[in-house]
Amino acid sequence: MFKSKNMLFLLVLSAFILVLAACGGDDDAETSTGSETSTDTETTDSGSEKADFGDVKFLSILTGGTQGTYYPLGGTFADLITTDTGVKTTAEVSQASAANMTALAAGDGEIAFVQTDIAYYATQGTLMFEGQKIDSVVALGALYPETIQLVTLADSGIKTFADLKGKKVSVGAPGSGTYANAEQLLEIHGLSIKDDIQAQNLDFGESTDGIQSGQIDAAFITAGYPTGAVEALNATNGVHIIPVEADKAAELIEKYPYYAVDNIPAGTYGLEAEVPAVSVGAMLAVNKDLPEDLVSAMTKAIYDNTDKIGHAKGEFIKAETGLDGIGIDVHPGAQRYFDEVK
Repeated sequence: MFKSKNMLFLLVLSAFILVLAACGGDDDAETSTGSETSTDTETTDSGSEKADFGDVKFLSILTGGTQGTYYPLGGTFADLITTDTGVKTTAEVSQASAANMTALAAGDGEIAFVQTDIAYYATQGTLMFEGQKIDSVVALGALYPETIQLVTLADSGIKTFADLKGKKVSVGAPGSGTYANAEQLLEIHGLSIKDDIQAQNLDFGESTDGIQSGQIDAAFITAGYPTGAVEALNATNGVHIIPVEADKAAELIEKYPYYAVDNIPAGTYGLEAEVPAVSVGAMLAVNKDLPEDLVSAMTKAIYDNTDKIGHAKGEFIKAETGLDGIGIDVHPGAQRYFDEVK
């Protein structure tokens, strides 16, 4: 009897131990599963998976002055890239196209707004980049036309390029894209920056402030319209945009084929009629050593979300035209995106 009770006790104890072991095994499995879940790919604010881009934790977009078009667009692009990739991105004020190419080459930024003509000069080592060829910068994508706007006041008496002779005219910083545009347009009209005008090297905000105060007479501004600085000027003083007539536009394009015929629509800056003009292209450039997956994700973040761009130039930014007018090499990551959306 005693032996039977002992045997029964041992059987119950064994069964109890087996139950505990099974429960312990389930706990281990749950712990393991929980651990795997905690190391899944992180997600961005938009809910998409955030890829691992190696050591790249921060991106800087070089734009231009706060009163131009680059800066507000740069802020939007920075938000889109941050949201879609998880890589913190900010827009930085800069001296625009030519300075941006130099800064990218020096590693002082990762992304930059650049005029297509300036990017071409830089990669070829010509004009303002003579002897300083840049081969470490490539394209991410084309954006919109940048119109060369020759701005003055409606009551200035300056109606044509010929009227600029002897006047104080802002032509942008030496070596800037605006300076190159001013020099070439004046040349086509038989004028010289050095000999025929009193050239002033001012940024967009300084230019319009100078026009308003009477310190200068006119200013070249290369930017997508409507440009904030010109809108601000028109709010206090009526502006006049000096036209580029068709024959002069054709002559300019024949000599410098990266220009295109453009028009500033009636109603812009309160203009009563459309003004004929010329334009170059705006584009984004990047360091060529940025990871391919990151650049592809950046490109997608911008061109898949153009409906979120509030600036008027957003309507021109499209994936199907993302490679138009680009005269330099395209980053493989950007090329991959554009190939995929064809």
